[in-house]
Amino acid sequence: MNRPVVVVAAAWIEDDAGRTLLSQRRPGDSFGMHWEFPGGKLLADETPEAALIRELQEELGITVEDPQPWSFVSHGYETFHLLMLVFHCTRFTGLPEAREVHRFGWFDLEEMTRLEFPPADLPLLSRMIKEKKGSRLGGNDGGWSPGF
Repeated sequence: MNRPVVVVAAAWIEDDAGRTLLSQRRPGDSFGMHWEFPGGKLLADETPEAALIRELQEELGITVEDPQPWSFVSHGYETFHLLMLVFHCTRFTGLPEAREVHRFGWFDLEEMTRLEFPPADLPLLSRMIKEKKGSRLGGNDGGWSPGF
């Protein structure tokens, strides 16, 4: 089946305590009330970094200052194929607020494993778990992994 490819930029935003900022989709949205890594679709002629900054400003009222490429997910849904480019961010300005999302929250990794995510976000959670376990065991293998 020929499906359109939708490209989105998303953020793994981490605070000094190692918690992750997630947003919750509104009840009427697809995957309503699911938690997700915040971000959104790229506009025509927009770089992933610019899209990420714009989307986080629109959704949460924050401006990320250090988006670093971290991972990607390629996931087929019934009506489209999602390519999600994920950036790791540790610095931002502004105070998060639920502007275009149902709500937001800061979660540690254990709390995140109990939340409901859209299918495309699950490989990111798996990669985070592997990276956190690796850092507790003294590092990682130094290689790049797409996270799935």
